[in-house]
Amino acid sequence: MDEQALGTNALAEQRPGFAELFAKTAVAHTITYFFMGVIASTAMNYKEMFARPEIACYMRPVSDPWVMAGPLFQPLRGLIFALAFYPIRGALFGRKRGWLVMWWLLVALGILNTFGPAWGSVEGMIYTLQPALGQMMGWLEVVPQALLMSVILFYWVERPRKWMNWTLGIVFCLMMMLPVMGLIMKK
Repeated sequence: MDEQALGTNALAEQRPGFAELFAKTAVAHTITYFFMGVIASTAMNYKEMFARPEIACYMRPVSDPWVMAGPLFQPLRGLIFALAFYPIRGALFGRKRGWLVMWWLLVALGILNTFGPAWGSVEGMIYTLQPALGQMMGWLEVVPQALLMSVILFYWVERPRKWMNWTLGIVFCLMMMLPVMGLIMKK
């Protein structure tokens, strides 16, 4: 290989930069989190579910201000995801099925194989008193959310388009404003 080809490969391995990856990850995560949360909350009736005694002892009711403010904290989680993706970006981006690798990493490490007994994880099914089938119901929200986030982030990094920047940026801002407005109106 000549020096020019090596330089081109080195530049390709550097993409995306951390700032781009953080911004796009935070936006993609927040949008998919909000979207899937609304669908799951409605379809699985979280208001009623979270009020059941076996769940109410560790889950806040959906009317709690902290739950309402939840979307506002998602850019922080986007930062954590970006910090994890950045060192392995060469395995995730610039590859044909990088979105699938990203999705599987999220499912394997963030859903199924957490270090603690989180709801829906292998540890949760072993060490908590909650029925495994009930815990698996949560997969209906988090597995598709991880898939949507992976596909959107992969596509956005691989094929950056101005229209996508604007559309996702506006949706993100609206999703940040909705909880703020809800919290203000609740007072």
